[in-house]
Amino acid sequence: MKKIPIYNYYRHKYGKELLIDVIDVDKMKADIKKTPVYITTFFSIILFTEGEEEVAVNDHSVMIRPRTVVCSRPGEMWKWPSDTQLKGLHLLFEEEFLLQFFNDTLFLSKFPYLQADRKSPFLLPSNMLFKRIERLYKAMREEINEPTIEKDQHMLRALLYETLMLFNRVPTLTASAKSMDDLHVMRYITQFQQLVEQNYMTQHDVEYYAYKLSITSNYLNKIIKQSLGMTTKQFILTRIMTEAKRMIEYTSLSVAEIAGQLHFDTSTYFVRLFHRVEGVTPNQYRDKNFF
Repeated sequence: MKKIPIYNYYRHKYGKELLIDVIDVDKMKADIKKTPVYITTFFSIILFTEGEEEVAVNDHSVMIRPRTVVCSRPGEMWKWPSDTQLKGLHLLFEEEFLLQFFNDTLFLSKFPYLQADRKSPFLLPSNMLFKRIERLYKAMREEINEPTIEKDQHMLRALLYETLMLFNRVPTLTASAKSMDDLHVMRYITQFQQLVEQNYMTQHDVEYYAYKLSITSNYLNKIIKQSLGMTTKQFILTRIMTEAKRMIEYTSLSVAEIAGQLHFDTSTYFVRLFHRVEGVTPNQYRDKNFF
């Protein structure tokens, strides 16, 4: 299987870590020309303002027209015309950006247009609603690109939250099913991501997920590594550590209680693993992020 390029989020593009960005589609075109098929590791929502071309996400495609919106989750595959002339604004963000504020690990999954099993990744807002959302995109871009002040992450979260809520009012645009290279692989990956989201607190072993998918652990690790750029174990661990950090930062649970809720055999092992991944102990992380 040909390896699909992976686009990771550039956390330090503006110096200090910032987990949200808004860019013009024009700025993506050089990369699209080189790799019109790729996978992202972050959430993307693109507002298209000009052009008429076909774009696909996973096994669905649609003819993009002005006001079309395309939403993708981490691990999903995009397919563009290599010489695309489409124009628009691209909102991209890491889930962690919202988890740092909202005490709800399922927050993003509550939006139908961002669910892994949604019927279509395409939306078509009314002209009035599109203009309102476009203004929010531009406000986020202005805040992010302001050179003389530090980025106000609370303001950006508020703008992003309003944007996500407005998309809830937008009807889904019916997509046509389209056979794409490695479609069966992408379905395994989507199902794996769903299983991890549902079971990561209690199931840490690769074998569990391979069994649920009716494939071997080696094959699961192969397709995750080729498509997402990390091992299956790393993917599971990343989700566990995201929840661990949220619990450390936003609850008063002890380290032992957190280790228990995350189904680690011992709190000692949890502390050792957390330190290996994050570079600090859980208590040091809590002290560092205490407000």
